[in-house]
Amino acid sequence: MPEQEIGRIAHYFNKIGVAAIELTGNLEVGDTIHVKGHTSDWTQSIDSMQIEHDTVDKAGPGESVGIRIDGHAHEHDVVYKVTE
Repeated sequence: MPEQEIGRIAHYFNKIGVAAIELTGNLEVGDTIHVKGHTSDWTQSIDSMQIEHDTVDKAGPGESVGIRIDGHAHEHDVVYKVTE
């Protein structure tokens, strides 16, 4: 499965299961991401994301998005977009 690095976890909000991701690439709702870190390694599809509490369908480099995630993330984990 080819992957492209698109950002890093900036913060993980444990109580609500949301990760803030600082993007270095493009991300859209419907994309599949792979989160990889020292103890993290899982894949999920993006159902929704927000920028400053506003729902968005896509975001690009330099933006910070919040997404609800399935696994437990840690700051500095690398986020990859799974490409076909």
